[in-house]
Amino acid sequence: MIKIMLVDDHKMVREGIRKLLEFEGDCKVVLEAGNGKEALNLLCEKEDKPDLIILDINMPEMNGIEFLKCLKKKRWKSKVLILTSNNDIDFLVSCIDLDIDGYLLKSSDSVELLRAVHYVCAGKRFIQPSLIPLLNAKLMARDMEADKFNKLSDREKDVIRYVALGLLNKEIGEKMGISERTVKNHLSNIFKKIDCSDRTQAAIFAIRNGLVKIH
Repeated sequence: MIKIMLVDDHKMVREGIRKLLEFEGDCKVVLEAGNGKEALNLLCEKEDKPDLIILDINMPEMNGIEFLKCLKKKRWKSKVLILTSNNDIDFLVSCIDLDIDGYLLKSSDSVELLRAVHYVCAGKRFIQPSLIPLLNAKLMARDMEADKFNKLSDREKDVIRYVALGLLNKEIGEKMGISERTVKNHLSNIFKKIDCSDRTQAAIFAIRNGLVKIH
């Protein structure tokens, strides 16, 4: 018997999912919550944790992402299947980074939901089939970006960080204790390594890779 927790702020949605899952006979909804905060409180009180948490994202008080971050710190063994209407690839990647086990759109039919539940509970990762090509492309692009970033030396990372902060070559040289000519040489090497052609693109690269925080 698969013990399931439903976390969704719409009661009618929870009722529909519960009826669908329990009709199958091998699933039992043991907990329900209307937001992440309520879900965490219920889980803390329950020693016997559910096998699977079916989680919505857009909820009041504590949304699904905040809940996932808390869940990760707790190190509970419950698997997580995101059930959402959000088909944004960046959002999906963020959820994967938080170790979700499955991601399904609410536009899916009941057969797909049941397949996702059994897939995840069998220890496999389930991703909405229609999102997989876009996800693979996004992850590939991110890996390429990481490779470029890793090619930079610590000194080059300092230079590109100062570029992103708006400093001129002379100012960068003064900050780093090197000549303006050396700064230009570093920039030339940086442009080649990250495949960009100007300071603006280099600055965007630095911000995108966390060398500069934008408030």
